[in-house]
Amino acid sequence: MKEKIAFIGMGIMGAPMAQNLLKSGYPLTVHTRTKSKAQAILEAGAAWADTPAQAARNADVVITCVTDTPDVEKVLLGEHGVIETARKGAVCIDMSTISPEATQEMAAALKKKGVQLLDAPVSGGQIGAIEARLSIMVGGSKETFEKVRPILETMGKTVTYCGPVGYGQMTKLANQVMVIHTIMSIAEGLCFAEKAGLDMQTTYDVTCGGAAYSHSLKVLGAKILAGDMKPAFRVDLQIKDLRLVMDFAKKISQPLPGTKLAMELLEKLSEQGRGKDGTQALMDVIRQLNRPKESRTEA
Repeated sequence: MKEKIAFIGMGIMGAPMAQNLLKSGYPLTVHTRTKSKAQAILEAGAAWADTPAQAARNADVVITCVTDTPDVEKVLLGEHGVIETARKGAVCIDMSTISPEATQEMAAALKKKGVQLLDAPVSGGQIGAIEARLSIMVGGSKETFEKVRPILETMGKTVTYCGPVGYGQMTKLANQVMVIHTIMSIAEGLCFAEKAGLDMQTTYDVTCGGAAYSHSLKVLGAKILAGDMKPAFRVDLQIKDLRLVMDFAKKISQPLPGTKLAMELLEKLSEQGRGKDGTQALMDVIRQLNRPKESRTEA
């Protein structure tokens, strides 16, 4: 019989991930701050819980996919949190992107209750979540990882054990460094082509066929050409991830000058009220650098 799963967080990533678990036959109970976001999965057969503690009460595995470190701490360790009801031997899998150090502290607190925590952040965006093609980076007990691997494989195409607890988060932060540089290169390259008067579709087609090709170029480049700034991943979430990167980089004394610049440019978008746009909107900040200083300030 398949494990009973509690899934907490029905956002742009969590909702399709939970749907894939339900489609695979796992008994599923869900909780999220705004119940209306869970309507589709409740109609598909999932049960509702009013609190994380209620969701975890009968669960073999509790999965969290929420926004930031304080959200995970509240869900797992706060009042009416998972720790209040999770039974000995249960496994918590946090699939959010949060602080590696906070992850290690939460794992220690849960371990005292006989509950194992795996950190398993993901990469692949909303499409990857919908198509169950996510890359999942896992930290924690290797034995526990092997135990829940079939559950993770229901949501992701590439499921990788990265090391002890916290190492999944560290790997995700390294991933985010590379991702933002890729997006930065797309924005700068397409701005260069635009300013030079090149045909943008031709430039896109050629670069997708050469060494510049990446999944991000294929997906986000097409969005840029269409003027589509709807998020596959929001600007404000990317800024949150890069702050985690920069905080951890400071702790390990690793300079990241390019990442720092990219974060500053994204923050300019956020200041313009565009935090809910997709990260491809970085193109607009690069465009603004072409304008006279006065008009740039107005923008």
